[in-house]
Amino acid sequence: MKNTSPFIITISRQLGSGGAYIGQQLAKKLNILYADREIIREAAKKLSVGEAALAPHEERLSSFWKSLLRSYSMGAPDVYIPPKNSVPTSRELFEAETEAIRQIAKECSAVIIGRSGSYVLRDHPNNVSIFIHDETASRIGRVQKMFNVSEEAAGKVIEQSDKERALYHRTFTGREWADARRYHLAIDTGKLGLDKSVDLILKYLEWI
Repeated sequence: MKNTSPFIITISRQLGSGGAYIGQQLAKKLNILYADREIIREAAKKLSVGEAALAPHEERLSSFWKSLLRSYSMGAPDVYIPPKNSVPTSRELFEAETEAIRQIAKECSAVIIGRSGSYVLRDHPNNVSIFIHDETASRIGRVQKMFNVSEEAAGKVIEQSDKERALYHRTFTGREWADARRYHLAIDTGKLGLDKSVDLILKYLEWI
């Protein structure tokens, strides 16, 4: 970006596409905040609950997805039912995280991962929204390596993740999560690679 005022990069990503790595590298190279745990920490404070209580409800890779991976690896049924938790509701969590994201955007430049950040900050004057995606085969390979699970288990959890994230985004924003028209950039990491994707985003920031 050509101005020096605080700016925000919001990243939405498919599980296994490398979005978290790209976000971390961008934050490191730009010397700005990588906002991930900070968001859930602030949401937990607002809801007066522990961070652990929020993890199963998050749209991001959390204990829910790790539990799902383990269940598939152990030969569990195709449908995984997470444990019941009376608080908070998904709506309460979305609203708390929305408030946390907006507060971060007011205070400093940052990379914000997931949580419908591109929608939450759609009116922010210095927000660059990015969607990171890749073909399923490559994503399966990354998830297998990350969690040391079978190809079948990785494929099932990726499919479930895509459905849950799409439903979460549609429910709370009224928009389609994977619609490239909703983002400033949509990057296929399978074609470009992770590090070159980082370089492309940095170059794009210079152009705008």
